Amino acid sequence: MFTTAAIAQILIALAFVSIPLVRHRFGPAAQAAADREVRRQGVRPEVLGENGLRFDAGGHETWAPVSFALMMLAAAALNLAGNEWGRTLSWVFQIIVLLANVLIVYSNLTAVPSVTAAFAEKGDPELARIDVKAFLDAAENAFPRWVMRHLTYARHTIVFGGSLLVLIALITA
Repeated sequence: MFTTAAIAQILIALAFVSIPLVRHRFGPAAQAAADREVRRQGVRPEVLGENGLRFDAGGHETWAPVSFALMMLAAAALNLAGNEWGRTLSWVFQIIVLLANVLIVYSNLTAVPSVTAAFAEKGDPELARIDVKAFLDAAENAFPRWVMRHLTYARHTIVFGGSLLVLIALITA
């Protein structure tokens, strides 16, 4: 059963690593599209960067998914080695990863109201003029369709399904 858990954890790690890889490859095009849209709205594109909004693989778009991937790989290695710490850490790490993915899905589903609220909190008149939905749509449309639809769904399926598989393997072991 621990081999099954380890395989699922390796797949989950790969799913998380896909986030910065995709952002690295397609993020500059998404940033350029967002900048064009904001400029079309009469706002300086630099205001996005000045307020920490970016679409590349920088910042939390890399360290967070890579951290989750490393947690999964550590637990998988211990599980494959038959080390009891693998079981203990799997319980902790798997729940963290599962909750983090719930937050990622929530963040994706509430992006427009969340970014709108964040812009309002800043009190910056330039940010207040931005049509958030239009600029987020422009950035999203710069990613290939397979990324936004297929890869995103596959990643969430692997993380949720794999996490359930790991937890079931832990319970039945």
